[in-house]
Amino acid sequence: MSASTSNTAPVKALQKLHGAADALALAHLARLNQDKTAPLFILTHNTATAERLLMEMQYFAPELEIHRLPDWETLPYDNFSPHPDLVSERLAALYQFSTRRVDVGIIPITTALTRLAPKDYLDAHSFFLKQGSRLDLNGLRDQLTRASYTHTSQVMAPGEYSVRGGLVDLFPMGSVIPYRIDLMGDEIETIRTFDIDTQRSIYAVPNVRLLPAREYPMNKGGQNQFRDRFRDHFEGDPSKCRLYKDVSNGIAPAGVEYYLPLFFEQTASLLDYMPEGSRVVQVGQVAEAAEQFWIDTKSRYELLRGDKDKPLLPPQEIFMPVEAFFVGLKQFEKVRLAPLNTDELPPIEVDRRAERPLARFSLFLSAFKGRVIVCTEGTGRRETIAQFFRENGVQSEQCDNFADCLSSTAPLLLTPAPLSAGFIL
Repeated sequence: MSASTSNTAPVKALQKLHGAADALALAHLARLNQDKTAPLFILTHNTATAERLLMEMQYFAPELEIHRLPDWETLPYDNFSPHPDLVSERLAALYQFSTRRVDVGIIPITTALTRLAPKDYLDAHSFFLKQGSRLDLNGLRDQLTRASYTHTSQVMAPGEYSVRGGLVDLFPMGSVIPYRIDLMGDEIETIRTFDIDTQRSIYAVPNVRLLPAREYPMNKGGQNQFRDRFRDHFEGDPSKCRLYKDVSNGIAPAGVEYYLPLFFEQTASLLDYMPEGSRVVQVGQVAEAAEQFWIDTKSRYELLRGDKDKPLLPPQEIFMPVEAFFVGLKQFEKVRLAPLNTDELPPIEVDRRAERPLARFSLFLSAFKGRVIVCTEGTGRRETIAQFFRENGVQSEQCDNFADCLSSTAPLLLTPAPLSAGFIL
Protein backbone atom coordinates (compact mmCIF):
# COMPACT_ATOMS: atom_id res chain seq x y z
CA MET A 1 0.00 0.00 0.00
CA SER A 2 1.39 3.36 -0.97
CA ALA A 3 0.28 6.77 0.19
CA SER A 4 0.13 10.02 -1.76
CA THR A 5 0.21 13.47 -0.21
CA SER A 6 -2.09 16.43 -0.85
CA ASN A 7 -3.63 19.35 0.99
CA THR A 8 -6.68 17.25 1.90
CA ALA A 9 -7.08 14.11 3.96
CA PRO A 10 -4.57 11.36 3.07
CA VAL A 11 -5.36 9.25 0.00
CA LYS A 12 -4.10 5.69 0.00
CA ALA A 13 -3.92 3.42 -3.04
CA LEU A 14 -4.20 -0.35 -3.22
CA GLN A 15 -2.13 -1.55 -6.16
CA LYS A 16 -1.99 -4.71 -8.31
CA LEU A 17 -5.45 -6.06 -7.62
CA HIS A 18 -7.21 -8.39 -10.04
CA GLY A 19 -10.63 -10.03 -10.04
CA ALA A 20 -12.07 -10.50 -6.57
CA ALA A 21 -8.78 -9.46 -4.96
CA ASP A 22 -10.19 -5.97 -4.36
CA ALA A 23 -12.90 -7.45 -2.11
CA LEU A 24 -10.25 -9.41 -0.18
CA ALA A 25 -8.12 -6.28 0.27
CA LEU A 26 -11.12 -4.24 1.38
CA ALA A 27 -12.12 -6.92 3.87
CA HIS A 28 -8.60 -6.76 5.30
CA LEU A 29 -8.84 -2.96 5.59
CA ALA A 30 -12.15 -3.25 7.41
CA ARG A 31 -10.72 -5.77 9.88
CA LEU A 32 -8.05 -3.26 10.93
CA ASN A 33 -10.76 -1.18 12.66
CA GLN A 34 -13.39 -3.71 13.63
CA ASP A 35 -14.20 -1.83 16.83
CA LYS A 36 -16.39 0.44 14.65
CA THR A 37 -14.42 3.58 15.51
CA ALA A 38 -13.47 3.96 11.83
CA PRO A 39 -16.02 2.16 9.64
CA LEU A 40 -15.15 1.74 5.99
CA PHE A 41 -17.51 3.27 3.41
CA ILE A 42 -17.10 2.08 -0.17
CA LEU A 43 -18.35 4.23 -3.06
CA THR A 44 -18.72 2.34 -6.33
CA HIS A 45 -19.22 3.63 -9.86
CA ASN A 46 -22.31 1.43 -10.42
CA THR A 47 -24.79 -0.79 -8.60
CA ALA A 48 -23.41 -4.04 -10.07
CA THR A 49 -20.01 -3.43 -8.45
CA ALA A 50 -21.69 -2.63 -5.13
CA GLU A 51 -23.61 -5.91 -5.24
CA ARG A 52 -20.48 -7.86 -6.19
CA LEU A 53 -18.41 -6.38 -3.37
CA LEU A 54 -21.18 -7.07 -0.86
CA MET A 55 -21.27 -10.78 -1.69
CA GLU A 56 -17.51 -11.21 -2.02
CA MET A 57 -16.63 -9.34 1.16
CA GLN A 58 -19.23 -11.31 3.12
CA TYR A 59 -17.48 -14.47 1.88
CA PHE A 60 -13.98 -13.30 2.79
CA ALA A 61 -14.99 -11.79 6.15
CA PRO A 62 -18.33 -13.14 7.41
CA GLU A 63 -17.66 -11.68 10.86
CA LEU A 64 -17.91 -8.10 9.54
CA GLU A 65 -21.13 -6.07 9.73
CA ILE A 66 -21.49 -5.15 6.04
CA HIS A 67 -24.47 -3.14 4.83
CA ARG A 68 -25.33 -1.94 1.33
CA LEU A 69 -27.39 1.20 0.76
CA PRO A 70 -29.33 0.14 -2.34
CA ASP A 71 -30.54 2.42 -5.10
CA TRP A 72 -34.23 3.13 -5.65
CA GLU A 73 -33.75 1.37 -9.02
CA THR A 74 -35.77 4.03 -10.81
CA LEU A 75 -34.70 6.75 -13.22
CA PRO A 76 -34.85 10.35 -11.97
CA TYR A 77 -38.43 11.70 -12.15
CA ASP A 78 -39.89 8.27 -12.96
CA ASN A 79 -43.58 7.68 -12.21
CA PHE A 80 -42.57 4.55 -10.32
CA SER A 81 -41.79 4.02 -6.65
CA PRO A 82 -39.08 1.67 -5.37
CA HIS A 83 -40.06 -1.80 -4.21
CA PRO A 84 -40.91 -1.92 -0.47
CA ASP A 85 -38.07 -4.40 0.10
CA LEU A 86 -35.58 -1.85 -1.26
CA VAL A 87 -37.01 0.87 0.98
CA SER A 88 -36.79 -1.53 3.93
CA GLU A 89 -33.13 -2.29 3.16
CA ARG A 90 -32.34 1.41 2.71
CA LEU A 91 -33.87 2.39 6.05
CA ALA A 92 -32.09 -0.46 7.82
CA ALA A 93 -28.74 0.55 6.30
CA LEU A 94 -29.17 4.21 7.25
CA TYR A 95 -30.08 3.19 10.79
CA GLN A 96 -26.96 1.01 11.02
CA PHE A 97 -24.80 3.84 9.63
CA SER A 98 -26.09 6.50 12.01
CA THR A 99 -25.83 4.27 15.10
CA ARG A 100 -22.32 2.95 14.29
CA ARG A 101 -23.59 -0.62 13.95
CA VAL A 102 -21.51 -1.09 10.81
CA ASP A 103 -18.00 -2.14 9.80
CA VAL A 104 -18.48 -1.61 6.07
CA GLY A 105 -21.02 0.45 4.15
CA ILE A 106 -21.28 -0.04 0.37
CA ILE A 107 -22.99 2.66 -1.72
CA PRO A 108 -23.18 3.30 -5.49
CA ILE A 109 -22.28 6.91 -6.22
CA THR A 110 -25.68 7.67 -7.79
CA THR A 111 -27.31 6.51 -4.55
CA ALA A 112 -24.85 8.52 -2.48
CA LEU A 113 -25.86 11.74 -4.26
CA THR A 114 -29.56 11.36 -3.41
CA ARG A 115 -30.80 13.64 -0.66
CA LEU A 116 -32.18 11.79 2.37
CA ALA A 117 -34.57 12.31 5.22
CA PRO A 118 -32.92 14.08 8.19
CA LYS A 119 -31.51 11.84 10.90
CA ASP A 120 -34.01 13.10 13.48
CA TYR A 121 -36.85 11.72 11.35
CA LEU A 122 -35.33 8.24 11.55
CA ASP A 123 -34.63 8.66 15.27
CA ALA A 124 -38.13 9.90 16.08
CA HIS A 125 -39.86 7.03 14.27
CA SER A 126 -37.62 4.16 15.39
CA PHE A 127 -38.47 2.24 18.55
CA PHE A 128 -38.02 -1.14 20.21
CA LEU A 129 -40.45 -3.69 21.64
CA LYS A 130 -39.08 -6.08 24.25
CA GLN A 131 -40.47 -9.28 25.74
CA GLY A 132 -41.76 -8.71 29.27
CA SER A 133 -42.21 -4.96 28.84
CA ARG A 134 -45.47 -3.06 29.11
CA LEU A 135 -47.26 -2.14 25.87
CA ASP A 136 -50.04 0.40 25.44
CA LEU A 137 -51.90 -0.99 22.43
CA ASN A 138 -53.53 2.33 21.56
CA GLY A 139 -50.20 4.05 21.90
CA LEU A 140 -48.61 1.47 19.61
CA ARG A 141 -51.29 2.11 17.00
CA ASP A 142 -50.57 5.85 17.20
CA GLN A 143 -46.82 5.25 16.88
CA LEU A 144 -47.28 2.97 13.87
CA THR A 145 -49.58 5.53 12.22
CA ARG A 146 -47.01 8.29 12.75
CA ALA A 147 -44.35 5.98 11.27
CA SER A 148 -46.61 5.53 8.18
CA TYR A 149 -47.37 1.83 8.75
CA THR A 150 -50.49 0.43 7.07
CA HIS A 151 -53.13 -1.50 9.01
CA THR A 152 -54.19 -4.67 7.15
CA SER A 153 -56.23 -7.76 7.91
CA GLN A 154 -53.22 -9.99 7.11
CA VAL A 155 -49.59 -8.89 7.20
CA MET A 156 -47.73 -9.75 4.00
CA ALA A 157 -45.10 -7.04 3.31
CA PRO A 158 -42.76 -4.63 5.15
CA GLY A 159 -44.56 -1.61 6.56
CA GLU A 160 -47.76 -3.44 7.50
CA TYR A 161 -49.35 -4.36 10.84
CA SER A 162 -52.48 -6.10 12.10
CA VAL A 163 -54.21 -6.18 15.50
CA ARG A 164 -56.47 -9.10 16.46
CA GLY A 165 -57.42 -9.01 20.13
CA GLY A 166 -54.24 -9.69 22.11
CA LEU A 167 -52.18 -10.51 19.00
CA VAL A 168 -50.23 -7.91 17.03
CA ASP A 169 -48.59 -8.87 13.73
CA LEU A 170 -45.83 -6.54 12.55
CA PHE A 171 -43.61 -6.51 9.48
CA PRO A 172 -40.94 -3.92 10.37
CA MET A 173 -39.05 -2.01 7.70
CA GLY A 174 -35.46 -3.24 7.60
CA SER A 175 -36.51 -6.78 8.54
CA VAL A 176 -36.68 -9.82 6.26
CA ILE A 177 -39.34 -11.52 8.39
CA PRO A 178 -42.50 -10.41 10.26
CA TYR A 179 -43.14 -10.74 13.99
CA ARG A 180 -46.13 -11.77 16.10
CA ILE A 181 -46.54 -10.13 19.53
CA ASP A 182 -48.68 -12.02 22.03
CA LEU A 183 -50.03 -9.81 24.83
CA MET A 184 -51.07 -10.90 28.31
CA GLY A 185 -53.07 -7.91 29.42
CA ASP A 186 -50.75 -4.96 28.72
CA GLU A 187 -47.54 -7.01 28.95
CA ILE A 188 -45.65 -8.51 26.00
CA GLU A 189 -45.67 -12.23 26.79
CA THR A 190 -43.86 -13.49 23.67
CA ILE A 191 -42.46 -12.19 20.39
CA ARG A 192 -42.23 -14.75 17.60
CA THR A 193 -41.41 -14.69 13.92
CA PHE A 194 -44.00 -16.12 11.55
CA ASP A 195 -44.29 -17.29 7.95
CA ILE A 196 -46.26 -14.92 5.70
CA ASP A 197 -47.51 -17.78 3.52
CA THR A 198 -48.79 -20.12 6.24
CA GLN A 199 -49.19 -17.42 8.94
CA ARG A 200 -47.74 -19.91 11.43
CA SER A 201 -45.37 -18.85 14.21
CA ILE A 202 -41.77 -20.08 13.88
CA TYR A 203 -39.38 -19.15 16.71
CA ALA A 204 -39.22 -16.74 19.63
CA VAL A 205 -37.05 -13.61 19.78
CA PRO A 206 -36.36 -11.33 22.77
CA ASN A 207 -37.08 -8.00 21.03
CA VAL A 208 -37.89 -6.34 17.75
CA ARG A 209 -36.79 -3.02 16.22
CA LEU A 210 -39.26 -0.87 14.28
CA LEU A 211 -38.18 1.65 11.64
CA PRO A 212 -40.47 4.09 9.80
CA ALA A 213 -42.43 2.58 6.92
CA ARG A 214 -41.30 5.18 4.39
CA GLU A 215 -38.40 7.54 3.80
CA TYR A 216 -40.84 10.44 4.20
CA PRO A 217 -43.74 11.02 6.64
CA MET A 218 -47.26 10.45 5.35
CA ASN A 219 -48.93 11.41 8.65
CA LYS A 220 -50.84 14.67 9.13
CA GLY A 221 -47.70 16.61 9.93
CA GLY A 222 -45.95 15.33 6.79
CA GLN A 223 -48.99 16.11 4.64
CA ASN A 224 -49.19 19.67 5.97
CA GLN A 225 -45.48 20.20 5.41
CA PHE A 226 -45.80 18.88 1.86
CA ARG A 227 -48.73 21.17 1.04
CA ASP A 228 -47.01 24.27 2.41
CA ARG A 229 -43.75 23.65 0.58
CA PHE A 230 -45.53 22.60 -2.62
CA ARG A 231 -47.28 25.98 -2.76
CA ASP A 232 -43.97 27.74 -2.08
CA HIS A 233 -42.20 25.89 -4.90
CA PHE A 234 -44.80 25.84 -7.67
CA GLU A 235 -47.09 28.48 -9.14
CA GLY A 236 -50.75 27.96 -10.01
CA ASP A 237 -53.66 26.29 -8.28
CA PRO A 238 -52.31 23.21 -6.43
CA SER A 239 -55.80 21.72 -6.09
CA LYS A 240 -55.70 20.96 -9.82
CA CYS A 241 -52.55 18.84 -9.39
CA ARG A 242 -53.23 15.14 -8.83
CA LEU A 243 -49.97 14.70 -6.87
CA TYR A 244 -50.98 17.45 -4.43
CA LYS A 245 -54.48 16.02 -3.98
CA ASP A 246 -53.21 12.45 -3.43
CA VAL A 247 -50.74 13.43 -0.71
CA SER A 248 -53.38 15.66 0.92
CA ASN A 249 -55.66 12.62 1.11
CA GLY A 250 -52.96 10.42 2.63
CA ILE A 251 -52.20 8.56 -0.60
CA ALA A 252 -48.56 8.02 -1.60
CA PRO A 253 -48.56 8.37 -5.41
CA ALA A 254 -46.03 6.49 -7.52
CA GLY A 255 -42.80 8.46 -7.89
CA VAL A 256 -43.44 10.69 -4.86
CA GLU A 257 -39.88 9.89 -3.69
CA TYR A 258 -38.69 12.59 -6.10
CA TYR A 259 -40.60 15.11 -3.98
CA LEU A 260 -39.01 13.99 -0.70
CA PRO A 261 -37.57 17.50 0.05
CA LEU A 262 -41.14 18.85 0.27
CA PHE A 263 -41.84 16.68 3.32
CA PHE A 264 -39.04 18.27 5.40
CA GLU A 265 -37.77 21.71 6.30
CA GLN A 266 -34.29 20.48 5.46
CA THR A 267 -32.93 17.25 3.98
CA ALA A 268 -29.77 15.34 4.86
CA SER A 269 -27.14 13.58 2.77
CA LEU A 270 -25.17 10.37 3.08
CA LEU A 271 -22.36 12.43 4.64
CA ASP A 272 -24.64 13.23 7.60
CA TYR A 273 -25.23 9.52 8.26
CA MET A 274 -21.53 8.56 8.12
CA PRO A 275 -20.01 8.48 11.64
CA GLU A 276 -17.10 10.72 12.53
CA GLY A 277 -13.79 8.98 11.83
CA SER A 278 -15.13 7.01 8.87
CA ARG A 279 -12.82 6.02 6.03
CA VAL A 280 -13.89 6.26 2.37
CA VAL A 281 -12.90 4.04 -0.56
CA GLN A 282 -13.67 4.75 -4.20
CA VAL A 283 -13.88 1.68 -6.45
CA GLY A 284 -13.92 2.33 -10.18
CA GLN A 285 -14.36 5.66 -11.97
CA VAL A 286 -16.59 7.14 -9.28
CA ALA A 287 -16.14 10.84 -10.09
CA GLU A 288 -16.74 10.25 -13.79
CA ALA A 289 -19.89 8.21 -13.05
CA ALA A 290 -21.16 11.00 -10.78
CA GLU A 291 -20.62 13.65 -13.46
CA GLN A 292 -22.38 11.55 -16.09
CA PHE A 293 -25.30 10.92 -13.75
CA TRP A 294 -25.64 14.66 -13.15
CA ILE A 295 -25.63 15.36 -16.91
CA ASP A 296 -28.26 12.68 -17.54
CA THR A 297 -30.44 13.91 -14.68
CA LYS A 298 -30.43 17.51 -15.91
CA SER A 299 -31.28 16.28 -19.39
CA ARG A 300 -34.30 14.33 -18.06
CA TYR A 301 -35.39 17.36 -16.06
CA GLU A 302 -35.36 19.59 -19.15
CA LEU A 303 -37.23 16.94 -21.13
CA LEU A 304 -40.00 16.31 -18.57
CA ARG A 305 -40.44 19.63 -16.80
CA GLY A 306 -43.30 20.93 -18.97
CA ASP A 307 -46.07 18.80 -17.43
CA LYS A 308 -48.27 21.16 -15.38
CA ASP A 309 -50.05 18.22 -13.73
CA LYS A 310 -46.71 17.04 -12.38
CA PRO A 311 -44.30 19.95 -11.83
CA LEU A 312 -40.75 18.84 -11.12
CA LEU A 313 -38.25 19.89 -8.49
CA PRO A 314 -34.88 20.92 -9.99
CA PRO A 315 -32.10 18.31 -9.75
CA GLN A 316 -30.13 20.20 -7.09
CA GLU A 317 -33.04 19.88 -4.65
CA ILE A 318 -33.29 16.09 -5.06
CA PHE A 319 -29.61 15.28 -5.53
CA MET A 320 -26.47 16.73 -4.01
CA PRO A 321 -24.33 18.54 -6.62
CA VAL A 322 -21.24 16.51 -7.47
CA GLU A 323 -18.74 19.16 -6.42
CA ALA A 324 -20.47 19.75 -3.08
CA PHE A 325 -20.51 16.02 -2.37
CA PHE A 326 -16.82 15.51 -3.01
CA VAL A 327 -15.94 18.63 -1.02
CA GLY A 328 -17.90 17.13 1.88
CA LEU A 329 -15.90 13.90 1.58
CA LYS A 330 -12.73 15.78 2.52
CA GLN A 331 -13.63 15.51 6.20
CA PHE A 332 -12.99 11.74 6.03
CA GLU A 333 -9.83 9.75 5.41
CA LYS A 334 -9.93 8.54 1.83
CA VAL A 335 -8.66 5.22 0.46
CA ARG A 336 -8.87 4.78 -3.30
CA LEU A 337 -8.54 1.55 -5.25
CA ALA A 338 -6.30 1.94 -8.27
CA PRO A 339 -7.45 0.66 -11.70
CA LEU A 340 -7.10 -3.12 -11.97
CA ASN A 341 -4.44 -3.44 -14.67
CA THR A 342 -3.00 -6.83 -13.72
CA ASP A 343 -2.88 -9.77 -16.14
CA GLU A 344 -5.65 -12.33 -16.20
CA LEU A 345 -5.15 -15.84 -14.92
CA PRO A 346 -3.44 -18.14 -17.45
CA PRO A 347 -5.75 -20.28 -19.64
CA ILE A 348 -6.85 -23.15 -17.40
CA GLU A 349 -10.33 -23.87 -18.76
CA VAL A 350 -11.59 -27.42 -19.23
CA ASP A 351 -11.82 -28.95 -22.71
CA ARG A 352 -14.21 -31.88 -22.32
CA ARG A 353 -13.69 -33.03 -25.91
CA ALA A 354 -9.94 -33.44 -25.44
CA GLU A 355 -8.34 -36.71 -24.41
CA ARG A 356 -7.12 -34.98 -21.24
CA PRO A 357 -9.83 -32.42 -20.35
CA LEU A 358 -7.82 -31.01 -17.42
CA ALA A 359 -4.49 -30.77 -19.22
CA ARG A 360 -4.11 -26.98 -18.96
CA PHE A 361 -5.36 -26.93 -15.38
CA SER A 362 -2.99 -29.77 -14.38
CA LEU A 363 -0.08 -27.91 -15.99
CA PHE A 364 -0.96 -24.82 -13.96
CA LEU A 365 -1.14 -26.88 -10.74
CA SER A 366 2.28 -28.42 -11.33
CA ALA A 367 3.90 -25.02 -11.92
CA PHE A 368 2.16 -23.03 -9.20
CA LYS A 369 3.93 -23.13 -5.82
CA GLY A 370 1.04 -22.10 -3.58
CA ARG A 371 -2.39 -23.47 -2.78
CA VAL A 372 -5.18 -23.33 -5.37
CA ILE A 373 -8.82 -22.71 -4.40
CA VAL A 374 -11.48 -23.58 -6.95
CA CYS A 375 -14.75 -21.72 -6.23
CA THR A 376 -18.13 -23.13 -7.23
CA GLU A 377 -21.66 -21.69 -7.30
CA GLY A 378 -22.86 -24.00 -4.51
CA THR A 379 -22.31 -27.25 -2.64
CA GLY A 380 -24.02 -29.32 -5.33
CA ARG A 381 -21.73 -27.93 -8.00
CA ARG A 382 -18.76 -28.53 -5.69
CA GLU A 383 -19.64 -32.25 -5.52
CA THR A 384 -19.90 -32.42 -9.30
CA ILE A 385 -16.49 -30.77 -9.78
CA ALA A 386 -14.88 -33.00 -7.13
CA GLN A 387 -16.14 -36.12 -8.91
CA PHE A 388 -14.94 -34.78 -12.26
CA PHE A 389 -11.49 -34.12 -10.75
CA ARG A 390 -11.30 -37.66 -9.34
CA GLU A 391 -12.27 -39.17 -12.69
CA ASN A 392 -9.36 -37.32 -14.28
CA GLY A 393 -6.78 -38.13 -11.62
CA VAL A 394 -6.80 -34.80 -9.80
CA GLN A 395 -7.05 -34.98 -6.00
CA SER A 396 -8.79 -32.17 -4.10
CA GLU A 397 -10.07 -31.39 -0.62
CA GLN A 398 -13.47 -29.85 0.04
CA CYS A 399 -13.97 -26.86 2.33
CA ASP A 400 -17.10 -25.03 3.44
CA ASN A 401 -15.77 -21.49 3.64
CA PHE A 402 -12.73 -19.26 3.14
CA ALA A 403 -11.46 -19.70 6.70
CA ASP A 404 -11.39 -23.50 6.24
CA CYS A 405 -9.44 -23.04 3.02
CA LEU A 406 -6.83 -20.91 4.78
CA SER A 407 -6.37 -23.42 7.59
CA SER A 408 -5.98 -26.37 5.20
CA THR A 409 -2.58 -27.49 3.90
CA ALA A 410 -3.99 -29.34 0.86
CA PRO A 411 -2.61 -28.01 -2.46
CA LEU A 412 -6.03 -28.01 -4.19
CA LEU A 413 -9.24 -26.98 -2.46
CA LEU A 414 -12.89 -26.84 -3.51
CA THR A 415 -15.35 -24.44 -1.86
CA PRO A 416 -18.66 -22.74 -2.66
CA ALA A 417 -18.07 -19.01 -3.06
CA PRO A 418 -19.79 -16.05 -4.80
CA LEU A 419 -16.60 -14.74 -6.43
CA SER A 420 -16.98 -13.16 -9.87
CA ALA A 421 -13.39 -13.60 -11.08
CA GLY A 422 -10.25 -15.39 -9.90
CA PHE A 423 -6.85 -13.96 -9.01
CA ILE A 424 -3.37 -14.98 -7.94
CA LEU A 425 -2.32 -13.73 -4.53
